Amino acid sequence: MWVLVLTGVVALAAAAPQKPGGDQVVAIIKQDFDQQVDGSYRYSFEAENGIKAEETGTLKKASGPDASDVIIAQGAYSYTAPDGTQISLNYIADDEGGFKPEGAHLPTPPPIPPAIQKALDYLATLPPPRN
Repeated sequence: MWVLVLTGVVALAAAAPQKPGGDQVVAIIKQDFDQQVDGSYRYSFEAENGIKAEETGTLKKASGPDASDVIIAQGAYSYTAPDGTQISLNYIADDEGGFKPEGAHLPTPPPIPPAIQKALDYLATLPPPRN
């Protein structure tokens, strides 16, 4: 009997409406979008909580008969993290390198160990293999 009562109490607690703790309405201070006939565009956005974003896109014409035109996007955004750190990210996205972000908050690879770097340097001095 106690198991049934306990199960019912847990089910009621889980089904209770959740109070929205951090949901707040944030006003948009500025928002611009300018689209050109050739497909290029410029976009910018700023909210009252400090979030900012901007992006420009330019059309890159296809270089071959089988290729299609692509948009090259370049932009940035910034915001304040929950711990108070200012996060800023710049990026470029194109058909050759994909999405390439840059920012101080992004992880960086560890340095190559000296022994491995020495081996790589040695291999770079060798002539290419013959087939």
